[in-house]
Amino acid sequence: MRNRETPYELLLPEEVLVERILALKEKRNAVILAHNYQRPEVQDIGDFVGDSLGLARQAARTDAEVVVFCGVHFMAETASILCPDRLLPLPDLNAGCPMADMAEAREVKRFREEHPEVTVVSYVNTTAAVKAVSDYCCTSSNAVDVVRRVEGERVLFLPDRNLAAYVADRVPEKEIIPWDGFCHVHQGIRREHILRAKELHPEAEVIAHPECTREVLELADHIRSTSGMVEAAQESEAREFILATECGMLHPLRKAVPGKRFFPPVVEPLCPNMKLTTLTKVLQALETLQPRVKVPEGIRVRALKAVERMLVPHGA
Repeated sequence: MRNRETPYELLLPEEVLVERILALKEKRNAVILAHNYQRPEVQDIGDFVGDSLGLARQAARTDAEVVVFCGVHFMAETASILCPDRLLPLPDLNAGCPMADMAEAREVKRFREEHPEVTVVSYVNTTAAVKAVSDYCCTSSNAVDVVRRVEGERVLFLPDRNLAAYVADRVPEKEIIPWDGFCHVHQGIRREHILRAKELHPEAEVIAHPECTREVLELADHIRSTSGMVEAAQESEAREFILATECGMLHPLRKAVPGKRFFPPVVEPLCPNMKLTTLTKVLQALETLQPRVKVPEGIRVRALKAVERMLVPHGA
């Protein structure tokens, strides 16, 4: 029996899906934002492709009434914080982030009450509720700058312990208290995975995301956020690169730097949540404007303060 809630369960050809998406996007006055880790075909229909904060800022700049966010839940929440007047359908509401779920607002609030002298810096990979009980937000690209300029000598950094360690190594004048969270994708990239990939591609340089463990970062020639990886590949004289991050990043790099070659570690890192969004679900989201993400105003206003403090004076 045909399920009325899934009218596209019979697969349409990709070119038909793309044609329908583009036509409906124009009709809806919509834009499509796609994260660097999305499926290649989803990235290819995006009006903007980038990292989570960059996409949220694009949402705030656009005049479109509808913003289809092809990413995970916390990213759409960040867009809602910055542009509450937009309709923000998320093609698959099940696309979450296990790392973001490792920090809960009530636990952060309890820590603050027990340690009132601590400044709380939350990674953008957190829920809106956690941002609302934080002093600052940060991205992987500006975490060091943000922590360096915050008031106080003790900083609770959450939720990623690996990014906290990366920051602590570069801001020794502060005491960094790491939350015990991690990205399961980057945590799963091992030193031996990189070394074996280097055996296969001995001339390749290693580009690693700072969510990786210290043992992986020690092997890296470049440590960059996703937004900085293209720049690193363009500026380097190397012709080959091993990419220590989620495998979806291979697609934008190959498009942006076609004259160079990019390889994953020998065990390809993959985030199942990032792959939940499909062209079919994007089309459904445009047709129904559901499921929709909307941060409650009380949380949004408090979270906005932490996000704005990150953006000034340093960019992301």
